[in-house]
Amino acid sequence: MTTSTGGQGPLEGAVIAVAGAAGPAGRATLLRLAEAGATVVGSDADAARLAEAVDAARYAHGGATVIGDTVDLLDLEQTRTWADRTEKEFGRIDGLVHLVGGWRGAKSFAGADLSDWDLLHNLLIRTVQHTSLAFHEGLERSGNGRYLLTSAAGASKPTAGNAAYAASKAAAEAWTLALADAFRKSGGEEGPRAAAAILVVKALVNDQMRAERPNAKFAGFTDVTELAEAIAGVWSRPAREVNGKRLWLTPEP
Repeated sequence: MTTSTGGQGPLEGAVIAVAGAAGPAGRATLLRLAEAGATVVGSDADAARLAEAVDAARYAHGGATVIGDTVDLLDLEQTRTWADRTEKEFGRIDGLVHLVGGWRGAKSFAGADLSDWDLLHNLLIRTVQHTSLAFHEGLERSGNGRYLLTSAAGASKPTAGNAAYAASKAAAEAWTLALADAFRKSGGEEGPRAAAAILVVKALVNDQMRAERPNAKFAGFTDVTELAEAIAGVWSRPAREVNGKRLWLTPEP
């Protein structure tokens, strides 16, 4: 069982699950959470990339507990098993950070390919449904649990060629806000014991993208390390303050 040592920050001794841990944002988040003293359990469909991400976080922070689980988040029972196994092994579950991503777009509204919707529905909505259903009771038991979704400003201001992506993100946000309402209701007058919140970016950028496009400005983009810092910071704020909120890392449209 993992227990908080106290006095060393809100993430010291916490147990945080990260969905989509093998991508650039996931790697940055594993590193930041491990640095803060959390036990980090990452999942991804790509076992090789996940192993690399876990090893990098362990190497950067010697002694940190960072493990990887290859989980098909499109399978609800697999996702429930992951949540139950994590809580049983470590005695608690204090967070689920949802970083599963994907993008498809079109040159025009009329040119939208509905097969893109099918793909994005699974990546951006179904995985949110499964992780939230699997983890929400454990997060409430934590006493300081957080469910964090990373979303895009485009969900609030869709463009003609981005219909499928914006609609998928908007649906994922709505589902997350419904989870927040469940936390609010179960907390009663004392306030929620856990929080569901949305971190909103215009888009994300990382060092590899900059190296591949050295002349690009990436104006308004959020670096994955900045996102990871914002994610870690959510545990420093009371659940009542962040529950059901969109936390903007880019100007609101």
